[in-house]
Amino acid sequence: MTSHDDDPAVGGIAADRLRSIIERVERLEEERKALAGDIKDIFSEAKSAGFDVKVIRQIIRLRKQEPAEVEEQETLLDIYRRALGM
Repeated sequence: MTSHDDDPAVGGIAADRLRSIIERVERLEEERKALAGDIKDIFSEAKSAGFDVKVIRQIIRLRKQEPAEVEEQETLLDIYRRALGM
């Protein structure tokens, strides 16, 4: 270790605080990677059970939105479909 490791601030930067912030972000990124793997596994399970993963993803997106926002989008989708003769 260098003599700077004992300094609470190096070049005006609180080194311990900076290290703590970086390490916390790194831990969370690892957790995010693990969670993404878990989510992928769940979608694989859904697919093997015969579910349409695209539709499941769409439902998850809809559930995150406010009901009024979903209703507005569905109304516009219906109007656009009719305009295109679908």
